[in-house]
Amino acid sequence: MIKQVSSKVVYANSWMTVREDQIERANGTSGIYGYVDKPDFVLVVPMEGDGFHLVEEYRYPIGRRSWSFPQGNATAETPELEARMELAEETGFRAGDMRHLGYLDNSHGVITQGFHVYLASDLRPGDHAREDTEQDMVQRWVSRAEFEQMIRDGQVTDSCSVAAYLLLLMSERPGLQPAVK
Repeated sequence: MIKQVSSKVVYANSWMTVREDQIERANGTSGIYGYVDKPDFVLVVPMEGDGFHLVEEYRYPIGRRSWSFPQGNATAETPELEARMELAEETGFRAGDMRHLGYLDNSHGVITQGFHVYLASDLRPGDHAREDTEQDMVQRWVSRAEFEQMIRDGQVTDSCSVAAYLLLLMSERPGLQPAVK
């Protein structure tokens, strides 16, 4: 077990806080641990027929465009309402059914953030309301086979989307239900 001795904020903005903690390890040695505090987010798997609606946008930290399931933070009272808002914002779709598939940690050695995964179905089209940072976003429907090929080909590299797909596959197999937080 690691014990926190002290903690200080070394950087903060509206989206995240970077902390540096003085720590003591179980064997008595001391050190520092730097990590990012960031709020949880939601990821939505919009399923229609035998496929999914994906979004693609330029991701500044990796310097390229990337395909993923819709995801992000919204200011809502519950994660499900947040998921409904993100789906509508990024794709325009409204879900008749929204099912929680699970909760996962996002890079648990570096960031406090986790994410709720939802399966959206019974989709009804509407107008999207993308944020300024999402103006270059595009969306398209892909079959499951195409989605899996996109993962193999390196077109879908978002680890959260790949993990969400695994939760979906697990939810479809009796006896392999993921734990839900």
